[in-house]
Amino acid sequence: MPRPLWAGAISFGLVTIPVKIVSATEDHDVHFHRVHLADMGRVRTRKVCELDDQVVPQDEIGKGYEIAKDQTVPVADEELEQMPLPTAKAIEIAAFVDADTIDPVRISDSYYLAADGQVAAKPYTLLRKALERSSKVAVAKFAWHGRERLGLLRIREGAIVLHSMKWPDEVRSPDELAPREVEVGEEEIEQALRLAEQMTIEDLSGFHDEYREALEGIIAAKAEGKPLPAPAEDEGKEKGEVVDLMAALNASVKAAEESRGERGKDATVHKMRPSKKTTRKTPTKKTAAAPKKSTASKKTTAKKRSAS
Repeated sequence: MPRPLWAGAISFGLVTIPVKIVSATEDHDVHFHRVHLADMGRVRTRKVCELDDQVVPQDEIGKGYEIAKDQTVPVADEELEQMPLPTAKAIEIAAFVDADTIDPVRISDSYYLAADGQVAAKPYTLLRKALERSSKVAVAKFAWHGRERLGLLRIREGAIVLHSMKWPDEVRSPDELAPREVEVGEEEIEQALRLAEQMTIEDLSGFHDEYREALEGIIAAKAEGKPLPAPAEDEGKEKGEVVDLMAALNASVKAAEESRGERGKDATVHKMRPSKKTTRKTPTKKTAAAPKKSTASKKTTAKKRSAS
């Protein structure tokens, strides 16, 4: 099991469930060090006090809040831990809502909640079964990393998952981002739905990080002193406005059907844009080529054959 990030309890009415928070995801990104290119020495970030220009050790660094210019008050970690909040060491379930009413934009990081000890087994299982048998999710409040947060509890493969959520006032309105009103025909909508149906898959297990794989290939080649992998071929896609939306949809549907093998071998997939014209170079001088036989020479040859 990964190292727990937080330990506390779920507060569910009068029920208390001791739990530990464990990260539900893993970081597979390739991380770089900052180095001095001349000698490959690591470049470190130094924490320097702006008043005495001295490097400050970690045990002398704390939190401070600026209440006015040139006036900062210190805030100790112990003071934050002792705040009079019911959520200081608890994930307090405040309500239950239908799962489909949650805006996905508000969902942030995800964590598993592991039962902390045998005493937590029964109430943990009780909450899990209650959530499994309903179409609802639990909305909770909890304090973590110096602030109170809003959370969402749901079930994934028998484990309770905690999703950290944005507060309502933290989500920007998309009103100003929406495009101006334009007319879209019913036939275009139907074809877009048909395309979506053709592109529907069972799950996302087939997706993988191609950028990370390519980056690891470059690192491996450089480490072994080998030539770098050849760059990917340009597919020749042009950026620009699609003039005929319906033609693009029709071509996309045909391409999707072809990729699924739902059309015959003679099916034609139309491209969305015409291919680029190849510019022919005018030859400066013709090389010697086999001369074409004239009609007269052909008749002379025929007479000779008949005479023989």
